Amino acid sequence: MGVRENRSDHLSILSGTSQNVVGIVIAAVATFATNILISNTLGSTAFGVVTIVTQAAFVVSFATRAGMDMAVLRDVAVEVGVGRTDRIRTPVARASAIAALVSLAAAVLVYLAADAVREMFSIERGVGRWVVEAAALGLPFLALANVWLSATRGLKIMRYTLYIFWAGQPLLWLVLMLGGWQFSQTAWMSVLAYSLSWVIAAFGSWGAWRKESRGWDAAPMEPGEMGRLFRYAGPRAPAALFSQLLFWTDLFVLTRYASSSEVGVYSAALRAGQIIVLFLTSVSLMFSPFVADLHNRGETEKLDKLFKNLTRWTIAATMPVFLLLAVAPKDVLRVFGSEFSGGEAALLLLAAGQLINIATGSVGFVLIMVGRTGWDLLVYAGSLAMNLGLAFWLCPKYGMEGAAIANAATFAASKWARLALVKRFVRIQPYDRDYWRLVPPSLAGLGVMYLIHQVVPGGFLVDLLATGIGGTAAYLGVYLVMGLTEAEKAGLKGLLAKVKAR
Repeated sequence: MGVRENRSDHLSILSGTSQNVVGIVIAAVATFATNILISNTLGSTAFGVVTIVTQAAFVVSFATRAGMDMAVLRDVAVEVGVGRTDRIRTPVARASAIAALVSLAAAVLVYLAADAVREMFSIERGVGRWVVEAAALGLPFLALANVWLSATRGLKIMRYTLYIFWAGQPLLWLVLMLGGWQFSQTAWMSVLAYSLSWVIAAFGSWGAWRKESRGWDAAPMEPGEMGRLFRYAGPRAPAALFSQLLFWTDLFVLTRYASSSEVGVYSAALRAGQIIVLFLTSVSLMFSPFVADLHNRGETEKLDKLFKNLTRWTIAATMPVFLLLAVAPKDVLRVFGSEFSGGEAALLLLAAGQLINIATGSVGFVLIMVGRTGWDLLVYAGSLAMNLGLAFWLCPKYGMEGAAIANAATFAASKWARLALVKRFVRIQPYDRDYWRLVPPSLAGLGVMYLIHQVVPGGFLVDLLATGIGGTAAYLGVYLVMGLTEAEKAGLKGLLAKVKAR
């Protein structure tokens, strides 16, 4: 293993991540625009209903994929890493069929139990008419799209996830919703547009996987391979469901104790707080196949170095967004509408929890990619129980702030448990002394944002833009001087030299 190979992996991950960042920006803008349109056009109650139902569908899809998305990602990365491309197409086809059948069965059950689902989430029948049924339509396609995109990521190809998952589906939802509103400006039409966007995304994902794999032979699966697939995917299916529920369980519990308006405000706070996680998700998606490949080949030292660098870079890239949320939470929420500004305390609590999530990096994906899906399930089950317990205890007393405390505390406990498991089983951890380099730029960005936020006149949008741009500029300026390691400075200079040479 040489320096050239190390740099190659770093550049491959950074290249894939940079593609993801473009997609994340498009996804964030499209999703934000969709949320603002719904909240301003249909009101906070309908916005809360649409958020609950679409997120519930997305969360349920993690279970209906039956763990096949992560299974194919890991298998494709491992088999390509050792040059056995003939052993890929058949397992991916089987995994896709399993995910499709499980998802179809789940969709039928959700459709038949639509009234019970509405009652469970306290959705008013007038506002929530047909929303559950519309969401059920998209479940099989949501699962299939993610299985086929996971297979392409196993090849260390990120562009299809950019085109289809990050950019395509959110834009399709926005366009289809605006078109649907010409016939019915309702919550159910907004949810139907969401499902139809996943139908189109599934066909695009299938085409991408077919394009990349059609030149390979398709050897039959060896004896025992299906059993091994189910042993890996079996714990992963409920764990994936629990992982997504952790983002939304407190919201679902809050619906039992708060008004529809307060649920809508908390939905906006959750959306705003989760912006912090987008870059981590991008890095994790690109890092995952490298984890599977390097661990399979016994390259632990190289994996450890990658883990450390990527976690620090993720924190560095995310810090300006966190600082903006910390300094101007009320203005961030006012983007959704003036009625949403009362959720700033909840947003601050949620952002603190997600900062801990960011600070532990892709530790959950490491645990999954090295095959420890049983331990992953155990941590998620405990975390979900903790989240439910705290939410049912705190929501009746403190409303949305209680829900936010439950969310933040659970994320902290869950990620710390994963850190301990990764250190025990894989012998790697994400921290070194270079993290101290992030302190000066963070303090500079915080100070500048606070000052601008106090003195800028005008409306909240002007304040928000000035605070964000000014603070980020200060953060980047100090980071380039004090945040980069000597190796990173040399690499940046070399990259700039290559760009000038062109």
